[in-house]
Amino acid sequence: QVRLVESGGGLVQPGGSLRLSCVASGSIFSINAMDWYRQAPGKQRELVAAITSGGSTNYADSVKGRFTISRDNAKNTAYLQMNSLKPEDTAVYYCKFSFPWRDYWGQGTQVTVFS
Repeated sequence: QVRLVESGGGLVQPGGSLRLSCVASGSIFSINAMDWYRQAPGKQRELVAAITSGGSTNYADSVKGRFTISRDNAKNTAYLQMNSLKPEDTAVYYCKFSFPWRDYWGQGTQVTVFS
């Protein structure tokens, strides 16, 4: 069984930065894509950033240039560096790791951008 745990969320002022981490533990053979999603109240969950096993990245237009996704395969960890945060970035952020057998989701971490 694989468990994903996000951390790094919190309250930050507009223009501030946060760094989210997602660590996987359990029986891990390989990890394909590592993705970050977010869901704001009343809105659908949306893909924020993704990184493939080969290091190719993709970002939502709304965060491009401000967010950076990275991965450390040795640590089974994904990161999301969030800079120049805006109130509209407020959401619960979830990591999702794609494995050969299925996808696993973290429990989510709250990010609130508020002055």
